[in-house]
Order: sequence, then C-alpha cells, then structure tokens
Amino acid sequence: MRGRIPDSFIDELLARVDIVDVIERRVPLKKAGREWTACCPFHNERTPSFYVSPAKQFFHCFGCGAHGSAIKFLMDYERLEFPDAVEELAQAVGLKVPYEGTRDNAPREDKTDLYAVLDAAARWYEGELPKSAEAKAYCTKRGLDAETMTRFRIGWAPAGYDGVIRSLGTSERRMQLLTEAGMVASSERGSKYDRFRERLMFPILDRRGRVIAFGGRIISSAPPAREDQEAGIHARTSQQSTGPKYLNSPETPLFHKGRELFALWQVKQANSSLARIVVVEGYMDVIALHQAGLPIAVATLGTATTPEHTEVLFRAAPDVVFCFDGDRAGRAAAWKALESALPRLRDGRQAYFLFLPEGEDPDTLVRKEGKEGFEKRLREATPLSEYFFGELSHDVDMASLDGRARLAERARPLIARLPDGAFRDLMAQELEKRSGARAVLEPDPGTRRAVQRPVAVQRSLVRSAIALLLAQPGVADQVEKPYGFLRFDKPGVELLAELLDTARTRPGINPAMLVEHFSGRSEYAALQKLMAATVVGEPEIQRVEFFDALTKMEQQAITQRRDALVNKNREGALSDAEKAELRELLAARVPAPTASS
Repeated sequence: MRGRIPDSFIDELLARVDIVDVIERRVPLKKAGREWTACCPFHNERTPSFYVSPAKQFFHCFGCGAHGSAIKFLMDYERLEFPDAVEELAQAVGLKVPYEGTRDNAPREDKTDLYAVLDAAARWYEGELPKSAEAKAYCTKRGLDAETMTRFRIGWAPAGYDGVIRSLGTSERRMQLLTEAGMVASSERGSKYDRFRERLMFPILDRRGRVIAFGGRIISSAPPAREDQEAGIHARTSQQSTGPKYLNSPETPLFHKGRELFALWQVKQANSSLARIVVVEGYMDVIALHQAGLPIAVATLGTATTPEHTEVLFRAAPDVVFCFDGDRAGRAAAWKALESALPRLRDGRQAYFLFLPEGEDPDTLVRKEGKEGFEKRLREATPLSEYFFGELSHDVDMASLDGRARLAERARPLIARLPDGAFRDLMAQELEKRSGARAVLEPDPGTRRAVQRPVAVQRSLVRSAIALLLAQPGVADQVEKPYGFLRFDKPGVELLAELLDTARTRPGINPAMLVEHFSGRSEYAALQKLMAATVVGEPEIQRVEFFDALTKMEQQAITQRRDALVNKNREGALSDAEKAELRELLAARVPAPTASS
C-alpha cells in the first residue's frame, strides 16, 4: 500500500491513462519511430531530447534526466503532490480515488469536506448579493453584467458577525472546517466571528475549478455594523471603516497565496490555446478585462510576484505581460516580477512590462479605450530586455568609465540567472555593447545546460536483469521459484526478486506501473533511471538476454560459493558438511534457470 491510495488503484489508473495523451495536452509531441519526442519542458534546450514511450508508458529526457510515469510527469509539470496528481489523472478517466488508512492506521488526510464547506460558503455569498441594495448598486456602477458575475461567482458577505457561522457552522465538525478553511476568526474574548463582513466576495479557484479561498473588497466607508459592536468586535476589526481595501483568506491547507493566481481557472476555460497572459494587480481589473473580451488576465493575491507564480504563468502561455501602475510602488513590483522571471526565461518564453498612466488602472482604461485600445497598449508593452537595461542604467552616467563599470557589475549576476540559451547570449552581448566590459558570466547552477547523452545500462548482471525486466514485466511469469539467483552475493539481487514477485502477482502490469510500486522507497530513483535505460533489441531477444543474465547470476553464485569454500579449506577450517558441499560444487554442472510453459 502507498500511504492512503491502494497500489491496486494505481495499477488500474496507469492502465487506463495513456502517457502520450497526458503529456501531449501540455507539451507538443512529434512522432519519432515507436516513440514521441519534444523539447524538454523541464530545462532549456534547442534540440529535442525529451522522449515518451507508449510501450513503457514512461517519459525520459536524455538532457536533464527527468523521467517517470504519467503521475510523475504531472507532479513535476504541474507541481502537484502525489495524491493531487493521482486525483487529476483519475478525474480525466472518470475514476474516483479510494483512500485507505496509512501504514500506522492513522486517519486519512481527506480534504473533501474542506472543499465542500468552501463551495457552500461561495454559494451562500452568491445568494446574499441580491438581498443587498448596496452591493447590487456597486456592481451596477462598476458595469458588471450577469454573465460575468456568474462566471466569477461574485457574492456578498453581509453585515453581522455570524452570518456564515449560523448558515454553515451548525455542528462542531462544520465549525472546525470553517476555522480550518479560514472563514472564521477569534476575537480577543475567544468568541468566533465571520472573517468576511460587508465585502464583495470573489472566490479563488484552484487549477481544477474548486474554491480554495476568498478575496473580499470593501465597497463603502460605512461605520461598524451594530451587530459587530454588540458582539464585542472592536472598531479595529470593522472592515468597512478601517480594514484593508482587499482582504484575502489566510494561509490554509488548501490555499498558499504565493502559488495561486486569481482567475487562472477562468482564463484556461476561455482559451484552449493561450499565446499571452496578463498579470494585473486587482480583482476588479481582472474581471473588467475579461468582461471587455480579454479573458487573458490574472492577478496575484495581495503579494509580490513569486518564482512559483512565474513558473505557473509561463506554463500557461509563452508570453507574459506584467501590468503595473507607473508610480514608485508599481515599478518596485515590476522589478520584483522581473527578478522572479529571469530563471524561467528559456528560449521561446518572453516577458513584457506595461506601465499605466498616472491615476489609471486596467479597469478604467479598458472602459475608456475599449478592448482594441487596451490590446494596443499590450502590443506596445516594454520587452524585458529594454526594461532591464533601462532600470539598471537610469541613475548611471553612461558617458563615464565608472558609470559603465557600475552597469556591468549590476547586470552580470542578474544575466547569469537566465537559462543558458540564445536570450542569455544576446543579453550578455547587449551588456558588453552598452558597458564596453566583456560579459564573462558564471552559469547559474540551476540553469546550466545539460549535455545530451543516452542512458545506457551499466554492465552489471543485476542491473541488466532489472532493466530487461522493466522493459518486459511479463517475463516474470516465466521464472520459476525458488529463484536460484538469490544465492548471488551482489547488491540489487533482493530487489530483483521483489520486482519479479510484484510482476507475477499483477498480470498485465506495464513498466510504469511496476516502477510506481516503489514510489517513496530508496530504490525508486534507481529504478526510474534503469527504466529510462537504453535496452536494445526486439522483445524475444530481450527475453533471451534476461534469462541469460539469470543463468550467469546462478553460475557466478556457484563460483562465489566454491571460491569461498576453497579459501576456507586452505586454512583448514571446513566442517564435514562444508567439505561435502565443496566436493559437490567442484563436480557439479551449473543448472540453467527454467521457464515455465
């Protein structure tokens, strides 16, 4: 058993999904003989070295070494934990993931109830909006139409300290869930109250469209509600009077604001193929652009752009436009975004910066200029390279030797963070052109180009046998027990026996399924490397080579034992039984492993 998800279900799931389909929905693949190939999505390269094997149901990159099953690909590409990757694949093929207790019989960690209570809260907020004249008037003033409000599930958190609590927290378990979900908070007296009150509510969805958190926006400056005062919630917690303009859910088991982007779900639903994505600062900016016919906008959630954000952005689209106010705060946020983007700018990815006129935001601009006007601004956005050198040299006297040296010192460590490739080369050339200083750069360890080389099976018998078994798990049915090779004193022998036992008990198991049974164990990485090894020959030739390896292992086991007894005999330390065994070994002919018919 693998934690909470039974091995048998992992087998069924990997038998149902086709790794080619899983990867091709995210990375363009081209047919190459019996396999499919592409430029690796996990490192920068100009020549494809990423291969997907339908026969093995396995992917491997000969450049950076990334490899694994469909589950592993989703974990690496989408940055999912193992259970989430399994859930994603299961949903795609219409399976429901069963959960069991862990090895120590501890309760399983199932977040289904947490998702359910958050969805119920979203529905409750949606139902409250039509009851509020103030909220409806605000939405009308902002030009929100019914379709947009439905698409974004916009709602209203009414005045009062316990609206959500009374509606959803009707039991101890529900109150526990509301607390864990960040929907309720505690006063100084220890009493519970709704975290969101008198705010327009925006559900934040994960990549599967599930509600994981909320953002709430103040729409007036009314005094604290009477109910809040009566509950002992002081003025400093009154959100309409002194609270922040936007209030987000706190960090929870489902919500980590440094990883999530508001409206990414809606963007992906609206675009089957996305060439460009725009990052703006506010929820209403996002919604205004979507409603204006530009469903390509997302927003960070009250935090600066993080490296995790930029990775998600570039996986969504090759071009990312960061749109900020033109004031000091906006430019500081833009530079932070640039620093986060640099290590992710592999060839084919581009970042741009759009600074808005003073007093304007995307919402006001798209109202004034329409979709065409805003698109024109996007087309004229400043490329990262131009913004990069402009910012680093704006307070530098480029006419002086000292000034150009200062530019070089500022730029070198940043350019070194770029992935190795054409863009990095051109940035280094541009620095040399502007400063006159030769741009000698030390490659960033995380972006150094890997040398493409095939993975070959190391010429040890045990490794060869395991690699051949992983190529054709079905041969396990033809190996009779007891396994004679177990007497061979070499590392990996017991692992080979365990692999055979696993394959024998699960007829029809494919290579990826077999390797996944060792997920979480120390042998997993080594098995993945052997899985990716180059195993030459047709299936029948591979079968012959496999049994030949077992034969040689048994022969060498006999030789090992015979030599050990001979050496011991020279010391005169053999027992009568050992002497008899030595005589038999010296006279014996080595038996070959048999294959059952």
